[in-house]
Amino acid sequence: MKDVIVWQRVEGGLVFVAALVLYAQVESVLPWWGALLVFFAPDLSFFAYGAGARFGSWIYNLVHVYALGVGLMALGALLGLPLLAALGALWLAHSGFDRMLGYGLKAQTSFKDTHLGRLGKAG
Repeated sequence: MKDVIVWQRVEGGLVFVAALVLYAQVESVLPWWGALLVFFAPDLSFFAYGAGARFGSWIYNLVHVYALGVGLMALGALLGLPLLAALGALWLAHSGFDRMLGYGLKAQTSFKDTHLGRLGKAG
């Protein structure tokens, strides 16, 4: 199972890099610090865990799936809204970055239980 997790982390790294390349291609009006804030914004979903692990995992996973970033990018491209496309690229980059570091989608049992294994577990 460990080799599968390694591949998922490599995939996350590739998504991270590809999304940053896409972001660089979009004419974004975001200053560098704004892009940095958007990049880390999905982690605010952690606070949903204050309402319990089941609700927290649902919200966290909703904002950390690749589809959200891809959807925002596509919508921005279709509507001719480069800012929306840029936000989607940064959102997607964040999800890839998290996966690359081993922070997977959350199980309903605990914040530390992810599809990439338990956080803090050596290995």
